[in-house]
Amino acid sequence: MGAPPTGGVPALVPVLPNHRFDEAALVRYLAGRLPGFDGGPVTVRQFRGGQSNPTFHVQTEAGAYVLRKKPPGKLLPSAHAIEREYRILSALQGSGVPVPRTRLLCEDAAVIGTPFFVMDHVPGRVFADRVMQPATPAERAAVYEDMARVLAALHRVDWRAAGLEGFGRPERYMARQVERWAKQWQASKAEEMPAMERLIAWLPAHLPQEDEAAIAHGDFRLGNLILHPTEPRIVAVLDWELSTIGHPLADLGYCCLTYHIPPGPEGIAGTWGTDLAGTGIPTEREFVARYCAHAGRPVPERMDAFVVFSMFRLAAIVAGVWRRALDGNAADPSAINYRDRYRALAERALEIAQAMG
Repeated sequence: MGAPPTGGVPALVPVLPNHRFDEAALVRYLAGRLPGFDGGPVTVRQFRGGQSNPTFHVQTEAGAYVLRKKPPGKLLPSAHAIEREYRILSALQGSGVPVPRTRLLCEDAAVIGTPFFVMDHVPGRVFADRVMQPATPAERAAVYEDMARVLAALHRVDWRAAGLEGFGRPERYMARQVERWAKQWQASKAEEMPAMERLIAWLPAHLPQEDEAAIAHGDFRLGNLILHPTEPRIVAVLDWELSTIGHPLADLGYCCLTYHIPPGPEGIAGTWGTDLAGTGIPTEREFVARYCAHAGRPVPERMDAFVVFSMFRLAAIVAGVWRRALDGNAADPSAINYRDRYRALAERALEIAQAMG
């Protein structure tokens, strides 16, 4: 027998007080809409962690499902677009990109307080940290190879044939992304942060001007992947809230943040400054090369500008999470501690930008 599988089964907790909803109303809505479900007993629990759209495990006599909904309270424009998540997940059914099967979308906020969608529950393991502790080197190598393969498979999907015309605007994608996240930062800003302002000024002058169009996940990282219960392979890609039609190298640059963030106890921690020899984790150059081999494209000379952009965008997102925590609407109470996290990301991004000149 081989070594026991590593990685955790996602933790379920009672629904948090600020995310409770009318479960009886949910049961009435689902009856007759979910295959085999006639309104029998339902157990709803919340997935612990995650800072965006609250996510719930719904156990019924007909099977296990996952419900994702918008959070309560005032939301930033274009944020928490669960309708877009449902559309992209539905479009990717049968595409070769592993995603849960979608079941229904409810855009009527009157049912449980906000719009929501339901998809099948996919059992498996999740590694919250990017270095896959305490996995074996062989497991890490296999999972990183599958990450490169699945990301490339996503970017090779014909998005027009998949019915995603109008899902995003591929022209001027990088420039528009900088504009969008600069606005999100300004809308959620709870304090002055000079590094963010300097990045907003730096990025337009340094991002590649060439347009490429592919389905971009927007948050492709280990923590958003479900691995097979016992094998080191991906069985589902989750959290499509930021997906759009955009530059594939922006997705790759975000996935490569692992190599530019220092080690630490948090899930966001990476491998910057550590020796990867013997760990099973490929170097950034090796990972990029494996992705490009699967994607059928030449290896780019430099990824730095995409990495800086991805780190800036992530800092803006984390700052927004912290702001929601200050306002009492965060999906996880630990978000109140996110101030240091977004500031560290912004400062590290600025270091990389300054090193580029």
